[in-house]
Amino acid sequence: MNTSLIENQVVNFLSKITGQKITQRDVTPLVIFVANLIIVLLGVMFADGIVTDKEKQKLVEILARFSTPESDIRRFKYLMIKGVKKYQLYIKFNELVIITKLLSESEQLLLVGLGYEMSTIDGKLGWREQRYLEMLAQFLGVKPQHFAVLASAFKPQEKFDIAVFNEVDDLLNTLRPQELNTEAIKQHSNELKALPANSKAKTAQPRVSIYYEGLKKFQEFSKQLGNYCHHIFQIVQTCHELGFLSKDLIDEVSELSRKLELHRFRLAIIGEFSQGKSTLINTLLGEEIQPMQEIPCNGTVVVLKYGAQKRIICRYKNGSEEEISFDDYRQKVSISQDTVIGSINEEVAQSAIEEIVIEHPSLALCNSGVEIIDSPGLNENPELTAITQKLLQNIDAAIFVTNASRALTQSERELLNKLRIKLNGGKDEEPANNLFIVCNFIDLISTEKSREQIKKRIHTIVEGDKPIITGKNRVHFISAQAALNAVLNGYDDEYKKSFDIFVKSIERFLIIERGRLKLQPLSEQLNKLIQKIIRILNEFKDDLETKIKIAEHEKRKILEQIGGFSGRDVKITLLTIQLIEQGLEQANISWNKWNKGLEERMILRSEQWSSEHKLFWKQDKLIRDYIQCFVRDLSNEIDEWVNNQLKNVILQESLLKLDRDINYELDAIQSDFNLLDMRNNTIFSEELKRSINDITEQLIELDNIDFSAALKGELLVFTGIGFIPVTLANITGVIASSFGSMMLDGDGLHEEIKMSVLETGLQKFDESLDKIYEKLEENIEKFFDIKVESVSRVIEEAIYTYEKVLEQQEKSHQEMLEKHYANKAWISDKCEELEQLNNRISKDIALWYSEEINKVIINPRPS
Repeated sequence: MNTSLIENQVVNFLSKITGQKITQRDVTPLVIFVANLIIVLLGVMFADGIVTDKEKQKLVEILARFSTPESDIRRFKYLMIKGVKKYQLYIKFNELVIITKLLSESEQLLLVGLGYEMSTIDGKLGWREQRYLEMLAQFLGVKPQHFAVLASAFKPQEKFDIAVFNEVDDLLNTLRPQELNTEAIKQHSNELKALPANSKAKTAQPRVSIYYEGLKKFQEFSKQLGNYCHHIFQIVQTCHELGFLSKDLIDEVSELSRKLELHRFRLAIIGEFSQGKSTLINTLLGEEIQPMQEIPCNGTVVVLKYGAQKRIICRYKNGSEEEISFDDYRQKVSISQDTVIGSINEEVAQSAIEEIVIEHPSLALCNSGVEIIDSPGLNENPELTAITQKLLQNIDAAIFVTNASRALTQSERELLNKLRIKLNGGKDEEPANNLFIVCNFIDLISTEKSREQIKKRIHTIVEGDKPIITGKNRVHFISAQAALNAVLNGYDDEYKKSFDIFVKSIERFLIIERGRLKLQPLSEQLNKLIQKIIRILNEFKDDLETKIKIAEHEKRKILEQIGGFSGRDVKITLLTIQLIEQGLEQANISWNKWNKGLEERMILRSEQWSSEHKLFWKQDKLIRDYIQCFVRDLSNEIDEWVNNQLKNVILQESLLKLDRDINYELDAIQSDFNLLDMRNNTIFSEELKRSINDITEQLIELDNIDFSAALKGELLVFTGIGFIPVTLANITGVIASSFGSMMLDGDGLHEEIKMSVLETGLQKFDESLDKIYEKLEENIEKFFDIKVESVSRVIEEAIYTYEKVLEQQEKSHQEMLEKHYANKAWISDKCEELEQLNNRISKDIALWYSEEINKVIINPRPS
């Protein structure tokens, strides 16, 4: 016993219960232990409301073990019994902190063991005595496994771990004989030592677990939805990589996947201090995680959740955090006893801790998809109330814990109404659907009548004229500690069964009501997203069809262009033929007209003929001079006709029309190539432009062609070898005749020679006229043909270019077709796959919330 803790409060407490003026010298370890023992023994005796003579005798017997003639126990024990009865201290654990805090762990075990000895005086252990001792052990802080060993001494059906038994034995052996009666300790120790031989098993009994089958199945269902979502993500990601879908859709699917992956139910445990919230949480978890004491022990928000490994994270109000040990955790969440005796306001207000998060891989409820928020008590500090109300913003359900012995006090009712409004989003008139009322410590209510009265009172308050809650199975009456003991010690009783019913109510609410609220929007979002993906994929497929049609249209346009180019070539050729025919016809008329007046014009021109040679001495040279004059004048006549009639009149209009049409067609071809370059990002138009410029220069040169040169070439033929001898023979005859008759003088003879040259020349010209005109026609046709051939070369070049483009587009089109049909088939498969996923999701959700499946997943596990 830690006697250093003995202070005036202890002295005053003992003075109160004995009715005597106790001094510091009177307060010995034995006196303190006996005072605790009397309270415990009386608590066991009064647990069932009936005190028997056997119990009275047992009380005297047990107290006698600690009385010695020299001690003051005999003087104080009867006064203590009287005072404990008067103040009913055996049910006021909070007031006992003053003296129970002085007990060592060994003394606590001895105290509980003696309580069990008293409880079995009638030969059996009543459930009310059992529950009282469980509460006592919890209040004292006795470890559950040690408590199980003590209980097994008086409950033969209980089984324990032999290693734990040895721990208890060692603790009892450490009790100091000088402080307590040696014989009393030895007697109790002997009772324990007989346990291994009498026990049916020396190994620990497997725990009776709290089953969350429905939540586990719901979690599996959520994971299945997550798998569906991942499947959709893979499809969308592949579509994005292929260029079918944008990255935004990947982000949308990822966000939905994240929501499903992070989906957890959040369950808040709320109530005033010392209502058994931590015990309730430990029972829900199936493991002692939260520290449990009768005094307030949690001044910090604690979040318990699933984690891949065990760890505890302490988050501070300044934004920092650290990982702490379990011992540090217990220290941080516990409020000191000295503070509790005074006030917790200052200690809590000065706390730098925002919250503590416990992650654990094997807590029964947490690994079933539920996060538990253990909130500080609401009654001690305004700051704690603000913290707790803040936690209510994102929870699925709140469990309000009240004490059966003082159920729903005025302050609790006020808190409940505040919780109701907060849970309803500020709506003042409506009851809360997600608020559960748990009346704890129901096992401490001794009579069935009292229990019924408490139940009626609570139902009236929370479900009466102005209901605080709504919904089925929202109120439960349990003993969290009794249920926890049943879980930890491997047995099933009425409290465990009541707790199972409570668990199933929470489970049903979370799955059916909150689960539907959470999954239905997610499934609807998923449905809309799938439909959106399918729509975009179909639009992409339609775009592929459009691109194919555009490509086919482009192909047809190129073929049309090629046909158009050929048509332009034919058009120009036909026009040229027409213009040639028109030109030749007009040229023929003009030529005949010109030829008809040629003799007269040549006679006039002959008057200007002259020669430096004399008739008698250089007769042949004179004749040659006149022939040259004839040829010269005839050439001039031809030039005048060609220039003044053929080119400037007859061919001028045809040439202008032909050039105009050629330029029009070349401009049209150039325009087509400009468009081709714009569509295909090529430079074909530049190449064509250079070709057109070259041809234009050639056509300009062609316009200056000398038609008369060809005609004069023919003229040289008929004025050559054949023309001169004939002319000389004719003129020789003329000269001989003139001399014989002496009829002509020298001038007359010259005139006769001129006329002879003229007649002979015109005669020869007439004889060659057809050949000369044929040559003229040939040159006219050649002139037009050269122009047409130049344009045809441009058109052929354009056709060749377009044929190359067509070949490229044909190849590209074929590749596009193959890719298109592959993509179309792939998209169709994925759309069908997405439709199947969508139908499966809708079907699974409908099946999940069907009445038949609910019967399977929510039914309590058979005992």
